Amino acid sequence: MSTPPLAASGMASGPFAGPQAQQAAREVNTASLCRIGQETVQDIVYRTMEIFQLLRNMQLPNGVTYHTGTYQDRLTKLQDHLRQLSILFRKLRLVYDKCNENCGGMDPIPAEKLKQKNQQLKQIMDQLRNLIWDINAMLAMRN
Repeated sequence: MSTPPLAASGMASGPFAGPQAQQAAREVNTASLCRIGQETVQDIVYRTMEIFQLLRNMQLPNGVTYHTGTYQDRLTKLQDHLRQLSILFRKLRLVYDKCNENCGGMDPIPAEKLKQKNQQLKQIMDQLRNLIWDINAMLAMRN
């Protein structure tokens, strides 16, 4: 899965080649960062499940005869998954830090206020829906 980089490198071209455009190109939308973070968490969960699957199927070398090639192959896969998991956690940390940086001056919205805003939006949507229905009814009566 490919995700966009957190910071763009290189110069902007065209009419927006000024320093402001370069800064805007480096800044990433917080919502996009959250999506990247969500995908990274999903990747971490998937990788962790694969690690546990490998561990469950792996037979410990406790004096029992085992096929050395198979054991070594599974061990290599396990080490690769652990390395990738470490990379994903570092990526998640970068996304988390960038989100906190972007939202540093923002006050969290209390749940009660958020419910109130949602209710207001619902009322506006209902009013618009009724208005559209009335307009359609009036147009139908004309024809």
